[in-house]
Order: sequence, then C-alpha cells, then structure tokens
Amino acid sequence: MFKHIDLNLPKLERELIDSVRYYTLPSGNKKLVSITSVISHYKKDFFDNWRKKVGIEKANKITKKATSRGTDTHSLIESYLLNENLPSVQPISEYLFKIAKPTINRIDNIHCLESSLYSEVLGVAGSVDTIAEFDGELAVIDYKTSKEPKPVDWIEGYFVQTMFYGMAFYEMTGIPVKKLVIIMTCENGECVVYEERDLKKYMKLVVKYIEKFVNDKLELMSVKN
Repeated sequence: MFKHIDLNLPKLERELIDSVRYYTLPSGNKKLVSITSVISHYKKDFFDNWRKKVGIEKANKITKKATSRGTDTHSLIESYLLNENLPSVQPISEYLFKIAKPTINRIDNIHCLESSLYSEVLGVAGSVDTIAEFDGELAVIDYKTSKEPKPVDWIEGYFVQTMFYGMAFYEMTGIPVKKLVIIMTCENGECVVYEERDLKKYMKLVVKYIEKFVNDKLELMSVKN
C-alpha cells in the first residue's frame, strides 16, 4: 500500500486554443500555457525534420502507437499507486507495466499524482505524473515508454518538464524536491532510471524554453499586426 500526503492542491481546467494547451487558474480570470506546449514548441524544428525524414504517414503511425502505449501504461501505474484495481489495457502496456513494477515499488509518500501545478512567476502550468519519495528522497517522477532506452542527451526535454513541476510545486507549497527521476520502461525488456540532481542547470533551461516560446509568439503577433 502506497502512502499519500494530502496537500489539497487545486485541479485546473484545461483547453486548447490555436493548438496550444492552456490551464485556467482557480480564480478563473487567468490562463497559463502548458509546459507540454512550451517544450513541444522548443523541439518543433527537430520533430518537423523527423516527420519529413520518415514520411508523414509513417510518422503519424509511430506517434499514434507510442501515444496509445504510453497512455495505457500511465493508467496502470496511476491505478497501482492509488492502491486500486488495475484497468484492462492492451497487452504491450501490461508487459511494460510488469517490467516497471519493481522500480515503481521504490516510490512512497506520494505528494502529487496526476496533479495540476502552476507558476504565476513563470506563467506556465501543467499536470505532473508524480511527486513522491523515490529511494527515500523527494523527487519529481515522470514515466516514459520506449522501444529501447534513449541516450541521456536525447531526453533534455523530459528533465526540463520535471524541473518545471519541481519549481511550480515549491512555489505552491514551499516544499523543495531533491532530484528529478525519469522511469523509462522499454519494449526490449529494460527499465532504465535516469536521475538528475543538478537542479540549477535545469532551472536555467526551463527559463530558456519559456523565453523562446514567449519571444516567438510575440514575433508572430507583430508579423500579423
């Protein structure tokens, strides 16, 4: 049984505006852009080139499969951490969850699980997978699925996203995290844990990603006007 810490965090409504996700703050009069949209924008050129390289049809097929696999695996992990019965999902996701389970068991004292977090200072919001103790240290934890493990230098965006959640969590609660953890469960049978403790490095990158999003949007608005 996993222990949960009730912090009474607000649940934010979200919506798509011009293909960009926004979250509405509890007051109802302010919308903040999603960290997922900020990161997608930063990586846009990379993914556009990849789609051209492999072909649009094949790229859509790969993306759809990866999204389905990831969503189902997330559902299993969430139910497991909630101490609930597991839902029925596609066999590949059951397989990936089974691989990840021993690593998931290193989690406890869960502070956030699929929780909405926001930073008015940064002007960004999002939904964190998990903030909990991992091996006894409070961490922002994100779950990824893949065909095989990725090199660390390919997953900068994952750490930027988790660092944002750590920053927003501290702004909302005053509780600091110790590290960032990516749990990647793979179709080749591996479950890899990537840990990052250099939080200052990723705080700077969070700001860099946000600045690019804001500056590009301002430039686009000036062109339209």
